[in-house]
Amino acid sequence: MILWTSLDTWIVVAGALAGAACALVGAFLVLRKTSMMGDAISHAVLPGIAIAFIMTASRAAGVMFIGAAIVGVITALLVEVVRRYGKLEHGASMGVVFTVLFAVGLILIERAARHVDIHPEHVLYGAVELVPLHVVTLAGFELPRGVAVLLVTLIVNLTVITALFKELRLATFDPGLATTLGINATAMHYLLMTLTALTTVAAFEVVGSILVIAMLIVPGATAHLLTRRLLPFLVVSVVVAVMAAFLGHIAAIGIPPWFGFEDTSSSGSMATVLGLLFLLAFLAAPEQGVIARGLNLAGLRLSIVTQDALGLLARAAEDPQNPDAGLSFADFCLVSRSPFTARAPALTVALLLLRLRGQVSASGNRYRLTARGRAEALRVLRAHRLWERFFYDDGQVELDELHAAADLLEHYTDAGLRNALAERFAGQSTDPRGRRIP
Repeated sequence: MILWTSLDTWIVVAGALAGAACALVGAFLVLRKTSMMGDAISHAVLPGIAIAFIMTASRAAGVMFIGAAIVGVITALLVEVVRRYGKLEHGASMGVVFTVLFAVGLILIERAARHVDIHPEHVLYGAVELVPLHVVTLAGFELPRGVAVLLVTLIVNLTVITALFKELRLATFDPGLATTLGINATAMHYLLMTLTALTTVAAFEVVGSILVIAMLIVPGATAHLLTRRLLPFLVVSVVVAVMAAFLGHIAAIGIPPWFGFEDTSSSGSMATVLGLLFLLAFLAAPEQGVIARGLNLAGLRLSIVTQDALGLLARAAEDPQNPDAGLSFADFCLVSRSPFTARAPALTVALLLLRLRGQVSASGNRYRLTARGRAEALRVLRAHRLWERFFYDDGQVELDELHAAADLLEHYTDAGLRNALAERFAGQSTDPRGRRIP
């Protein structure tokens, strides 16, 4: 049984606010194919935190925030400078900048701030469980300081994205068109980098840089598997981040007792749940998921085999000496040139499906076309021979190569394309080998 208190509620609220704020800007990073910029900024702001403390001898949240935010924006500028003038690709320039700055930050924290409670692991892992312990009073209400900071950050991100939705959309998908329409795509880029830096810094104290990176990238990557429209993309990203915060904390306090432990890190559990949600979308997304794509591929291959079988039966029915002989199962495998149709399991399923559709009948070990199947078979054969005519007349393809070329396209030929081919060869009634075009 899970014992839930108000402290747990604030932990989830803080994680959800951090996730939602990160997901909003992270969605654009994913769409712009600059997801790792969030990683770079989240590491590179470390020297900003250390320098702010060294200069002010204060651990006030506002001081740390300003120092880290400035370095975050500088990081984005340095990455662009290294990429442009160093002639490096974008990933390499990010690697150069953030690794150096991160190393400098670790040295500064270890040496200059080693006698106060600033430790690298706090920056890396965060302390979401301690969020309810540090409260501030706003408008007469007491709430955790981390929640207040993240709430303001979320409001800022939401306001900017709402106000500049059209500009950000154009600059993300077509910077050239945005510039033509008078929208400064470069300014939109650096605005997004600034929001990323501010969001990263705001989430540091609560969830640490590791979970910040996960929240910046994984919700957008998950949404990318589920939708292709920008507004639903943003909504799905935020929903995934909020779900991960709630389910992650539930897992952190609920699962370890099954194995004899008290609890575990909520930040780590939230990141793990994010990964599991991505895995679920990766497997089960309606269009882009592995299962859906596998089923679509299997359906396409089955459609090809059924059409091949109909085409083979239509050719067999053209035998003037024995038009009703049909084909045996072995005949299909023997005469087919398709690698799919020649496989017994695929052909077995295809013939069973054709029988269920009433397009093929079976008598003994012979398969024959029904009246319904003959009409469909002639459409397949017509497309095949029209394509052979096209490749022979217009493409100058050799006779022995015609079948392979036409066999591929016949399965993707709809009525409109079939009619267009027929009009192109209206004066010809046979294929290049002299066989009648149905």
